[in-house]
Amino acid sequence: MKKSLALSLVFLGALLLPVSMACASGFAIVEQSVSGLGTSFASGAAAAEDASIVYFNPAGMTLIKGQQVVAGAHVIVPSAKFNVTSATSPGVAINPIFATIPGENDVNGGVTGVVPNLYYVNNPGNGWAFGLGINAPFGLATDYGKNWIGRYHAVESDVKTININPSVAYQVTENLSLGAGISAQYIDVTLSSMVNGGLAAFAATGGAIGTPNSTSNDIFVENKADDWSYGYNLGAIYKFSEGSRIGVSYRSKIKQELTGTTNTTVPTSVAILAGAFADQNVSGNINLPASASVSVYHEVNNKLALLADVSWTDWSSFDVLTLNFEGTGGLGGKASSTTVENWKDSWRYSLGAIYQYNDALKLRGGVAFDQTPIPDAAHRTPRIPGEDRTWVSVGAGYKFSDRISGDFAYAHLFVPNGDVNASLANNTSAGSLVGSTKNSVDIVSVQLSYNF
Repeated sequence: MKKSLALSLVFLGALLLPVSMACASGFAIVEQSVSGLGTSFASGAAAAEDASIVYFNPAGMTLIKGQQVVAGAHVIVPSAKFNVTSATSPGVAINPIFATIPGENDVNGGVTGVVPNLYYVNNPGNGWAFGLGINAPFGLATDYGKNWIGRYHAVESDVKTININPSVAYQVTENLSLGAGISAQYIDVTLSSMVNGGLAAFAATGGAIGTPNSTSNDIFVENKADDWSYGYNLGAIYKFSEGSRIGVSYRSKIKQELTGTTNTTVPTSVAILAGAFADQNVSGNINLPASASVSVYHEVNNKLALLADVSWTDWSSFDVLTLNFEGTGGLGGKASSTTVENWKDSWRYSLGAIYQYNDALKLRGGVAFDQTPIPDAAHRTPRIPGEDRTWVSVGAGYKFSDRISGDFAYAHLFVPNGDVNASLANNTSAGSLVGSTKNSVDIVSVQLSYNF
């Protein structure tokens, strides 16, 4: 009873942890295991080194002996320095002198975040195994400030998720195990930008009020919405021998139907627009994509194991992002706002190795290529300026006793510049934005495991 109470308190604590996340490829977060990070997640659905296998492949719980709790944290330090080469205001249609948008340039929109993971597995040894995972599988955070040149496209973008994932597994034969789980997933989204209030007031009054493109006349618009939704995951592991196995896993798409509020700040200099930009309810849908993985684990000898993983993510389901404004007259006379994403499915390939240096110390290393789902510069936005990512990672695990072990991992992600080419024709309110982000990501992770 005491153990169950303590475990429940730990799970509750994970839910209450503040989660500020940096974007991964797309906005999925693969950082769900510290031991896995050490191999660039080549361990995937097959290695089952610890209870974090609950997330990657529930069938792997049959390879964990007894009961185990794993708690980990990943500090993700991204850099997304946006250099704008040109930005044109829609005010150019009124007068060419209104073409230029003033503001800060070379702004780093990357936000450092902490991603926690918590897992529990109970394998009583009768063929069945049970587990629970609490983690954050999707998220992003970018913030460029209210005074940068691209403020009419984006200021802050913040997506947080909490995934509660109970799972069960059964060892069908000596070689084959199957697993399944359900996910209760919470999402909280904040999207903000500035609106060119000076231009709107100038156009509405025939030039009597308002200075176009002026930060002092800009209207701040912040959309906040959240939702709970549900999905499932499946997995299987087949052992060719005691030291060689293959794992496959699948996670379903989760459709989030968000509801919330749009809050605005209208400067007194353009108070004439207060009615058109009133606070109101907002809603929208977002598809969090399905994914699948195939992983291989092979022990070359009693010291060295080699790993490989191929993962697919159904990002083509993220085709448009629409916000529906539910106030009278909508927001600024618009009932909705739609961003065409047209993302494509993406693939991730990774290779890794685990070396058992001695009875206590285990060393890990890995590389990976993570493909961006963003098709081209025309569909890349400051909110998610992602590009292909090449991972290089190292890690170590140390067994302090029969019950307690710890893991450490570090990864650096090499990311090419992400070009952005938002045309004036497709952004009639925000204007054009042409430039690129200089990207990189560093990840430092620690994990503690307890067996009982």
